[in-house]
This record gives sequence, C-alpha cells and structure tokens, in this order.
Amino acid sequence: MSKILNFFHGVKKEAKRSHWPSGKELFRYSVITIIMIAFFGAFFYVLDILFAFLKGIVS
Repeated sequence: MSKILNFFHGVKKEAKRSHWPSGKELFRYSVITIIMIAFFGAFFYVLDILFAFLKGIVS
C-alpha cells in the first residue's frame, strides 16, 4: 500500500512542476494542429490521385 501512495504522491508532485498551457495557447495549438492535418490530408490525397493517374497512363 505504501508503494501506491508514494506513486500518487510523485504524480501529484510532477503535475505541479509541469507547465500547463493557457486557454489561448491551447486554442492556438489546436488550430495549428487542425490546419496541419487538413494540409497533409489534402497533400496525400493529391499524391494518390496523381499516382493513380500515372498508373492508368502506364497500364
């Protein structure tokens, strides 16, 4: 039981030391993440269409 309590005490101690983002930072990072996901999704979609087109020409 003592090991479990020590573990949770350590978790609480580390949580206090870590830097938590503010609401403004969290919103900014979320928007950047969504934009990057959309960009790479579109990029790989275009690549897929291009390779399918090239495969159709070769075949």
